[in-house]
Order: sequence, then structure tokens, then C-alpha cells
Amino acid sequence: MKKYLLAVSLITCAFNVCLTNQSLALTLTNSSQSQPPTLTLYAAGSLRGALSEVANVFTQQYGIPVKTEFASSGSLRERLENGEQADVFASADTGNAIALNQKNLSGQVEIFAGNPLYAIASPRVSLTTDNLLDQFLNPDVKLGIAQPGRDPLGDYAIEIFRKADQIRPGSFEQLNAKAIRFTGSLPPERNSPGGSIVYYLEEAQQADIYPVYYTSALAALELSPNLQVVKLPDNLAVKGDYGLTVLKDASPNGAKLAEYILSPAGQQILAKYGFSSPSSTRSTSVPESHNLGGIILAVGIALVLKKTSASSKKRTIRKVTTCCH
Repeated sequence: MKKYLLAVSLITCAFNVCLTNQSLALTLTNSSQSQPPTLTLYAAGSLRGALSEVANVFTQQYGIPVKTEFASSGSLRERLENGEQADVFASADTGNAIALNQKNLSGQVEIFAGNPLYAIASPRVSLTTDNLLDQFLNPDVKLGIAQPGRDPLGDYAIEIFRKADQIRPGSFEQLNAKAIRFTGSLPPERNSPGGSIVYYLEEAQQADIYPVYYTSALAALELSPNLQVVKLPDNLAVKGDYGLTVLKDASPNGAKLAEYILSPAGQQILAKYGFSSPSSTRSTSVPESHNLGGIILAVGIALVLKKTSASSKKRTIRKVTTCCH
């Protein structure tokens, strides 16, 4: 009798364990099914701080996780062309985003932010707006730029050189020849817009002057307040227009993330990091994919943005030189 009761007890216990495991498996399955798929955002390195915060706030608000990948816009575009999968691409220019659109790899391109270039210099050089071109051309001053073609920041530097040539013929050839292209890898702790500037100018001393984005200059000053940040003179001024596009075969929530970046909430976060809103940038014409044929005007910001500059907690440059010290 005891053996019989023991057998019944063991069978009952095994049955209960089986039911518990099935219930747990069903719970995990339902939880997995209710969890939205993770979105992947590829974005220019200069957007690391701003879009990381945008992604976090977006996830908190909608419960949709976002994985971010930051690198130079050109390298990200190449990776997407070679088959890597992402939902949204945010470039530091419009050209790389348009290139994906032309290859039928993404949808419409929207300008979502503006970012003017400033010159940042080590204390080894006395730099002002008035003497900026003289110092750029000074053979004793090391001028560094990002890699043109791969990084829009380098392309914008070349645009500065072309403008300089209009002021002083022959300047383009001289500046293009002397410019040091930054192509080396960075220490992990300096892998950020501000950190890279501090590394190139102060730690490695690879350059004395470096044309950079306004937002990157702000980040660099937080790390090294001794750096000089100088506004470019009007005849050399260059501004980056940032392009946003949703990749083909993206999750439906990819468009939702792009819309959030363009929304007043997303724009307020971008403004906090020093970016200007698309309402203050020029529009651009975006060609349709060649596979669809034709060229049409396809850009215009979909959302009318509220003025956020007055209400947002905009950072300010603590040291901008416009005249001699």
C-alpha cells in the first residue's frame, strides 16, 4: 500500500511540474510576442549624445527599444549598401542619405538639424575670427581635418578651403596640401565628438587648429576649457545640413522613430546639444530612386516645429573669440 501511495505521489508531482513548465513557457512566449522588436538607428558620430538621449526618451514613451550605432556617415552608408540592416539612418549631411535613396535602399530624405562649423584651437595658437585665414595658411600651424569622402566634416572643411580660394587665390591648393587628415583609431575613452578633439589637439598634438561642428566644440570645451573656439568669418562660414531617412524593409516603428526625431520633443533635445532646427535650414531636393525613375522635389519638413530655442536649455560656448585677446 505504501508503495502504491508513493507511486501516486510521484506521478502527481511530475504532472504538476509539467504544468508549471508549460505555464512558464506560455508566459515567456506571450511576453516575447508582446515586446516590440528592437529598432536599429545608424547615426553620425556627432549625434552620439543627442540621439542617444532621443532614443532613450522614445523608448520610455513608447516602450520600443532602440539600438544605436554611431560612426562616420560615409562608413555607415557603405555598411548599409553592403547589406547591413538598420531601420533609420541619420547622416551629418544630405549626400549620404540621398545616395541610399538613389539606390532604392531608403525612403524620402528629410533635413532634421543644422550644425555650423567653428574652428577650435589649442592654447599654442592665438586664434581669432579676424586672423583665422592667416593662421590656417601659416606654415608653422598644423591644420587638421576629418577624412573627406568618408566623413562629411572633412567635406565641409574642403568647402571652407574653396571659399578661402575665392578670397585669396591659391589658398585652396595650399590648404589642401598642408591639411592633416585624421584617419587613425582613437583610444576608447576618447571615442566621442568632444573626446576626439581633445585627443587630436592636446594629447596627441597632431594639430593646432581643427574645423569642427559647433556641437562638437561644446562637448570638447566641457572636457578641456582651455581650448579656443572661434566662429568662422562670414565669407568662410559653412553649415552642415543633417539628413534623415527610413531604410527600406524597416520595421513600421522605424517611421515612428524618424517622426519623433522631427517632432518638437525630439527637436528640443537636439537643441539642448546645440543643433539648430530644420526650420532654420535650407531645404534640399531629393531625387527618387533610379529604379522608380524621374527626379522630383521630395523634401520639405512634414512637421511645423514650435520655436524651442527660448525654452530649451541650450548650452553656450564659454569661450568664443571674435577679437584679439
